[in-house]
Amino acid sequence: MQSRTVGQVPALFSHKTFSFHQILVLIITFIAYASFHASRKPPSIVKSVLGPSVRSNSSTIDNGWAPFNGAKGTQRLGELDLAFLSSYALGMYFAGHLGDRIDLRYFLVFGMMGSGILTVVFGLGYWMNVHLLGFYMSVQIVCGLFQSIGWPCVVSIVGNWCGKEKRGLIMGVWNSHTSVGNIVGSVIASSVLDFGWGWSFVLPGFLVIVSGLVVFLCLVTSPNELGFEEPGKEIEMSLAEHVDESLRKTEAEDAGLIETIELDDSLSAIGFIEAWRLPGVTPFAFCLFFSKLVAYTFLYWLPYYLRHQAVAGVYLSHKTAGILSTVFDIGGVFGGISAGFISDKIKARALTSIAFFSLSIPALIMYRIYGSVSMFINVALMFISGLLVNGPYALITTAVAADLGTQDSIKGNGRALATVTAIIDGTGSVGAALGPLLAGYISSRGWNSVFFMLIVSIFFAGLFLIRLAKAEIKEMSSRELIGSSDS
Repeated sequence: MQSRTVGQVPALFSHKTFSFHQILVLIITFIAYASFHASRKPPSIVKSVLGPSVRSNSSTIDNGWAPFNGAKGTQRLGELDLAFLSSYALGMYFAGHLGDRIDLRYFLVFGMMGSGILTVVFGLGYWMNVHLLGFYMSVQIVCGLFQSIGWPCVVSIVGNWCGKEKRGLIMGVWNSHTSVGNIVGSVIASSVLDFGWGWSFVLPGFLVIVSGLVVFLCLVTSPNELGFEEPGKEIEMSLAEHVDESLRKTEAEDAGLIETIELDDSLSAIGFIEAWRLPGVTPFAFCLFFSKLVAYTFLYWLPYYLRHQAVAGVYLSHKTAGILSTVFDIGGVFGGISAGFISDKIKARALTSIAFFSLSIPALIMYRIYGSVSMFINVALMFISGLLVNGPYALITTAVAADLGTQDSIKGNGRALATVTAIIDGTGSVGAALGPLLAGYISSRGWNSVFFMLIVSIFFAGLFLIRLAKAEIKEMSSRELIGSSDS
């Protein structure tokens, strides 16, 4: 088997062990998606340069970059975010459907190259002196379609290499690529902002292209391609399942159909509507809708908020506000790891998410009220808010999606993971598209209104998981009873 498949994948490390390839896949996919997020960060960094500069104690509007200057500048910036994120959300559904049917490595590289090129093209508008709203909107729409390819591919690949044991912790650490990418993108875009806002797009765009070359040269999408057994195949079955499986194989052998059945099991791809009906997919998808709405509002508007809110009576520069916003993402790194570790320990993804949601509401209220008192308090509360907001978001998009895409109800169908991942993250991305758009309109009424919107969204995110959390609590109680009876 190995001699047949090695020629179809990058053969640079084909002779290495399974553990080596598992680590290598985690590193390469980490770099790939971190570069995706790094290229998404520039629009938030350059908002304060492109748009009008309005401060709470002043009605002065500074000249920005047409067509984003003027009284309706913040609304147009919100519409620009909507253009990218709505096409991203729409493309996610199709990308996941295709990802279960074509070569994941080529598909991922295609998405990365397109994303990188279009990010560069957006930045070229600075030197070409483009002031047409249609140009920037069109570039963002097409870029969103290319970016939508990334997430179903990387989650499906990591799911192929990592079994369910400690999946929450492993994918929690791995999912820090989101925050790391945001941090890298913020630092790069802020550092070169003084040389012209175009550089804030060009450099992250080239980073995605280079990362795409690494993926093309080194990534192996599945253990089967190198002759290894996929992790999780050794899951124990109950006696009834074992008897049923044995009977099925015996009947197939007698009919001479065993090869056909095995081929269907490994290659058949689950339908889109069928994937929606899988247990847990719908509530987690709508939970992520509201969770991602909050996370992406911070992603696209936090630097702008910091620029226009005095901290200890002092307004921050464009560069300082952009770099300071990385504290939220640093908190997100710890949030994703913590949520994954806790959910592994208690074996309750929904309950863990609700706990984080509940704590994030008072954290956001405190950040809004006390964030302007001093720089230390601002940084501390921003870190805590990032930890609590991004924790369940990271957990749902990684470990939960992988769990639902490989659950027992679809055992025998190995081509469902990308579709389920796309449904969950695609639905979340619809919320991600609405959040920044609403922030652009609501911010004109004051930032208290924006924070109220975020708090209401968090409440609804937790509401969708209540039934699942109750089921998890009952399951935990049953395990404790079984454990006590055994002892």
